[in-house]
Amino acid sequence: MTVYFIGAGPGALDLITVRGLKLIQKCETCLYAGSLVPTGIIQECPDGANIMDTASMHLDEIISHIKTAHELGHDIARIHSGDPSIYGATSEQMRKLDKIGIDYEVCPGVSAYTAMAASMKKELTLADVSQTVIITRTSVRSSGMPSGEQLTQLAKSRATLAIHLSINNLKKIIKELTPYYGQDCPVAVGYRVSWDDEKFIYGTLSDIREKVKIANFTRTALIMVGKVLDTNDFNDSKLYDKNHWHICRDEQQSSY
Repeated sequence: MTVYFIGAGPGALDLITVRGLKLIQKCETCLYAGSLVPTGIIQECPDGANIMDTASMHLDEIISHIKTAHELGHDIARIHSGDPSIYGATSEQMRKLDKIGIDYEVCPGVSAYTAMAASMKKELTLADVSQTVIITRTSVRSSGMPSGEQLTQLAKSRATLAIHLSINNLKKIIKELTPYYGQDCPVAVGYRVSWDDEKFIYGTLSDIREKVKIANFTRTALIMVGKVLDTNDFNDSKLYDKNHWHICRDEQQSSY
């Protein structure tokens, strides 16, 4: 048997990969990350599957259920929201499985920040504006930030920021980013991105906090900061420039 760590995507039922959906449809045991995973995804489990919500479980309980399923010869769908590679606490589970000799694979998913960019119809890397996207979060009760990864350090790049799990730290975020990005820097806050009740708030570092207060976003929200969010003043990339030659375009075409 195999444990499949599956990224269920940000919330919309059709933002899961074909591979991830097929794995869920064949696994006899399913452990999923609570309300962060849509009910419709869980309903894709096969008839008779052993389905468990892990929201209230600690790590050893999760591993115990996996061991039990392993002894039964079940393949296991370990379903996480978004993409398992960020903020999913998957590594600690994999480390436990390595120690007890249970095989696992990882199936990627759509992250909330890419879904948010799609909903806003924004490209996060505009020529001569920003070519870097920093995916980060701020210190909360469950986990601090390593030395050198504080916002005051990351902000020096003035890159596009996707700040997860931090809506309740918005005041601190604004204070730390404003000296580097300026009060007029665009900010977008996405609430339950891609779910049926998704909402977006747009503003700047100077006014976004008041807008978020009025909307009463207190969880399940993603903060994006950067000039790419509100500009038409950027240069076209060279990729489709008719005078730019590259290996997929012959020299004759590039001279048109």
